[in-house]
Amino acid sequence: MNAENYPDVIRLLQNHRSVRKFINKEIAESDLEHIIRSAQAASSSSHGQSYSIIRVTDPKKRSKLSVYAGNQTHVKTCAEFLVFCADLYRLEQISLLSGVDMAESLDTTEMFLISTIDAALAAQNTAVSAEALGFGIVYTGGLRNYPYEVTQLLNLPRRVYPVFGMCIGYPEEIPEKKPRLPLKAFYFENEYKRIEDTSLHIRKYDEVMKQYYLNRTEGSRSETWTETQTMKRKSSRRLFMKSFLKEQGFLLR
Repeated sequence: MNAENYPDVIRLLQNHRSVRKFINKEIAESDLEHIIRSAQAASSSSHGQSYSIIRVTDPKKRSKLSVYAGNQTHVKTCAEFLVFCADLYRLEQISLLSGVDMAESLDTTEMFLISTIDAALAAQNTAVSAEALGFGIVYTGGLRNYPYEVTQLLNLPRRVYPVFGMCIGYPEEIPEKKPRLPLKAFYFENEYKRIEDTSLHIRKYDEVMKQYYLNRTEGSRSETWTETQTMKRKSSRRLFMKSFLKEQGFLLR
């Protein structure tokens, strides 16, 4: 279905690309403020607003974060780098100031989920508003490669953890749009569809992704989506995250 006859925001959302190459040009403070205010307008569970955003402007910190993220140079070269944090510290502190101990509630898995989802929703509003202003963005989950180091670098207190970062800037180039799964592979009515009902759609998508990689890499890559995901998930990654999160006051019960 063509989105050309739909409002601009629909076309914007369906035209998303991850941008990793940026030109050396600053973003106006007024533009950045509107982006952050748009982030703040995201839905939030029970109006708790259980997240914080850290704008990293210190070049030395940017450089270290670039290394922690897996030597991703765009963390250093983008105009703005934001770190989105799940934040239960603020709720804990305002409750203590009010003479109420919320520890029993904040320790729960549910509150971990709430704060993480709140941070993710704010981040997606950030991404959409930045793209609406003509900027490019890319998420940076690689910060979780070194969560202890990132936490120390950004002076995060207990009850706060870095979910991911985001690069924002003026695109140097616009990459080809990456194909997504067919609707019938993930969008169901009334009940979940098992793999026997979706495998045909996934196989067709595998061929689409194979051609995408062939075109993008001039023939040096030809794997399918299934092959890519299988290789990525074959071995366990970041097993330290569970103990890290507990040390930060999450997932305690």
